[in-house]
Amino acid sequence: MLSLKDIKKDYVVGDSTVSALKGVSIDFRENEFVSILGPSGCGKTTLLNIIGGLDRYTSGDLNINGKSTKDFKDCDWDSYRNHSIGFVFQSYNLIPHQTVLSNVELALTLSGVSKSERRERAVKALEQVGLGDQLHKKPNQMSGGQMQRVAIARALVNEPDILLADEPTGALDTETSVQIMELLKSISKDKLIIMVTHNPELAMKYSSRIIKLLDGKVIDDSDPLDKNVVEPIKKPEKEPTKADKKAAKKERKKLKTSMNFLTALSLSRNNLMTKKARTLLTSFAGSIGIIGIALILSISNGVQLYIDQVQSDTLSSYPLQITKTTASIGEIMNTMAKNHEDSANHDKDKVYSQNAMGEMINTLMEETKVNNLEKFKKYLDDNSDLKDLTSDVQYTYATTLNVFTESDSGVMQVNPSTLLEDMGYMSSTQMEAMSMSGSMGGMMGMGTDVWSEMIDNEELIDKQYDVIAGRLPEKYNEVVLVVDKNNEINDYVLYSLGLLDPSSLNGIVRRAMAGEDISVDSKQHVYTYDELLDLKFKVVPTPDFYKKKDGVWEDMTGDESYMKKAVANGTEISVVGILRPDEDASSASISGAIGYRHDLMTYLIDEVDNSEIVKEQIANPDIDVFTGLKFKTDENAADTDSSSETVSDSTADTESKADKTADSSDTDKKAGLVAGDSSMEIPEGMTEEQYKALMEQSGASDTGELADMGMNAMGSMDMSAIQGGDMSSLTETQKKYIASLSDEQMELMKQMLKEQSDTNADQLANSGKYSTSNYDNNMKTLGYSVVEDPDSINIYPVDFASKEKIIDIIDDYNDSVGEEDKIEYTDYVGLMMSSITSIINAISYVLIAFVAISLVVSSIMIGIITYISVLERTKEIGILRSIGASKRDISRVFNAETVIVGFVAGALGIIISYLLTIPINMIIAHLTDVPIRASIPVSAAVILIAISVCLTLIAGLFPSRVAAKKDPVIALRTE
Repeated sequence: MLSLKDIKKDYVVGDSTVSALKGVSIDFRENEFVSILGPSGCGKTTLLNIIGGLDRYTSGDLNINGKSTKDFKDCDWDSYRNHSIGFVFQSYNLIPHQTVLSNVELALTLSGVSKSERRERAVKALEQVGLGDQLHKKPNQMSGGQMQRVAIARALVNEPDILLADEPTGALDTETSVQIMELLKSISKDKLIIMVTHNPELAMKYSSRIIKLLDGKVIDDSDPLDKNVVEPIKKPEKEPTKADKKAAKKERKKLKTSMNFLTALSLSRNNLMTKKARTLLTSFAGSIGIIGIALILSISNGVQLYIDQVQSDTLSSYPLQITKTTASIGEIMNTMAKNHEDSANHDKDKVYSQNAMGEMINTLMEETKVNNLEKFKKYLDDNSDLKDLTSDVQYTYATTLNVFTESDSGVMQVNPSTLLEDMGYMSSTQMEAMSMSGSMGGMMGMGTDVWSEMIDNEELIDKQYDVIAGRLPEKYNEVVLVVDKNNEINDYVLYSLGLLDPSSLNGIVRRAMAGEDISVDSKQHVYTYDELLDLKFKVVPTPDFYKKKDGVWEDMTGDESYMKKAVANGTEISVVGILRPDEDASSASISGAIGYRHDLMTYLIDEVDNSEIVKEQIANPDIDVFTGLKFKTDENAADTDSSSETVSDSTADTESKADKTADSSDTDKKAGLVAGDSSMEIPEGMTEEQYKALMEQSGASDTGELADMGMNAMGSMDMSAIQGGDMSSLTETQKKYIASLSDEQMELMKQMLKEQSDTNADQLANSGKYSTSNYDNNMKTLGYSVVEDPDSINIYPVDFASKEKIIDIIDDYNDSVGEEDKIEYTDYVGLMMSSITSIINAISYVLIAFVAISLVVSSIMIGIITYISVLERTKEIGILRSIGASKRDISRVFNAETVIVGFVAGALGIIISYLLTIPINMIIAHLTDVPIRASIPVSAAVILIAISVCLTLIAGLFPSRVAAKKDPVIALRTE
């Protein structure tokens, strides 16, 4: 079974070599009780350690079941100790922080035995040594004899073939020693027990064989194995086959010992729990670096959140703007600067003029281009990445939002606002320009209009505003009123909305400049939320301002009565909420005092597109619907020969006069009939009987009187009102006259009016005169727009990084299309804040440097702490190695300890950092008005704990390797 052949063991001490064993050869039986006696230093313990695989022999051979151990690797020795050897030491060598049961189970854990079987076998082993009722005690709660019994149970639990006992009774009293020896003797019936002792009496009484050593040599063997007939061990006659080698390898792998990480965690946790105060202090020391990092990150996160909010708020006010007609401001400035530098090539003895105006005009014309927004909009709509990069993509149109308010005194235009013009502050042209500038997101200053489209991002609006009354709009005909942070509304807004009387400001600027004494209402007015939520407005499409008269469309905005009706028939708009900017918001996305939804504009576009005047203009693209004249084109604008023109005009005039005479004659007859003039000739196409019946119906008993009344009434009558059925604009006399007409006369009148209207329109269109407008201007005047072809596109990036990606998307589009479809855009934020990215990066680099320093300090400290733990647990290392733990298992134990310390340090650091952010925020709030709130994101906290664990694990790699390399024999001697 076990055979030692000429075993020698030498130790190198400095320059000298000490021989502990000098050619020891012993054969052992499978079951016997062998005692090895000899004085101290004779090599007893060295021999025992070599047999147990804790120490390596210098030469010779150790055969186990006929197999040589000369080629054993570390893993083979580990497996041998775990499955074939059980150690019983003089000093018990129990792990103090483990319970009795856990100490016994440990060897089974290394063998890979399941938890339930492990528990069952450990309990059985303890019951076998008489400790079945002491399972959960710690070693320091037991007597010496009891601890030795635990050590024996641990040695037996894995059912080894050999039990090695090194002075098992050396630390026990006589009575207990006898009990232990009796126990060992009973075990020797089934196993080989090799005991090293200084007590020859015990050896003689209990051992079946005594071997004496002296100076590393066997000097006596009471019952050597060679007295018996034993077959000599023969070498195999042939080399093992591949199958044999594979089977042997599989068997070794099966017997390979391994400690799982949970067991390592349990060992280290129990060890750390025995030193709670020290573990806590160690973890706190390790957490200092984490606290530093966490606080830096918390402040950095607060700053970053503030910067993100500023970015989001800023970019919600200053989008990337792409207009249909645009000019690259940067290119214009660069070109003008280059031209100026190139022109300065004269002497400086005189003063020279500089052609700045000409260069500016030429450059402006060269750099101005028309963007194909219809094609670009389709590209944006199809781009799936754009949604994550933007808060909103807003499409604006040339359709004017005409808003009115009604009162007892009449109607008042609210939007576009005419307040400044009425005050005499600026002309209508200046007002239009300022209104356009206001649409640029406030880049050029405040616009004149108080109505603005809300960004279509409710989450962003929730961040920027507090709803102090009502709610956010949900329908196209709902709007919100925006107050400032002090719950105040600018009086300009109050006058514009009609909450204050704007007529009191009419001409006030002109009067002030003329030196007149003026007074302005400076009283502070107070409004309840309910009063403001009761506000109602009317939106009127631009085409509703026009009325068709005599074949052309007339602007009726000067007709008060007409405008009252138009406004009354408009779409009602309700104020459903009042918003106030959030205190922490650095900017706001709603530039006006009234915010409306985008679908109000789409609704208005549909109303305009479906209006009668727009349809007529689309159906007649060559005729101006406002004048009836043809639009001037390149063909009809060409000058003709003056003589031929004269002849042509003369002929045309002759023919025209003849036609007019005929037409007017027939028209006059019809007019006379309508007026009841019996002296008129019977019109062509009417019989005499029809004429008489018509005259009788008209009550022509006094035809002269009726004729006079009819002619007077028709002289000033609004004929288009008759056509449209609108009698409200007629006088009482006209209404009375209309009421006196029969149905036939009314139809005759309408027919006459239509013929006259068509004749007038035809005469205007063929008069040789041309409209001063064109088709596009007319459509723009009417507010005509196509949803697929916006007038401008405002892209609101989420942050500056997203803005750069959006610019890349635009550049990719420009690369994929021809020169005529390339997009020019204005990056206002880029012009204003081009250096902010560099500043943010610089701050980030500084913070990273601080973090790196903290990490290095923490890592060094954790490494030192782990190394101290290795020194403290050296004996535990020897114990683990003695029961079969590999070097890797030892490393795993200390890696588990660093993981625990790292986790506790990280968690402690995060908790302390969270607590420290409270006073930090109070200090920040006291010292500055900037709304920075230091906070540690949950994800960052988790990552920091993970970093702490990883760093302590890395820092503990060196100490754990040191632990793994420790000599188990030396480790067992450590106290």
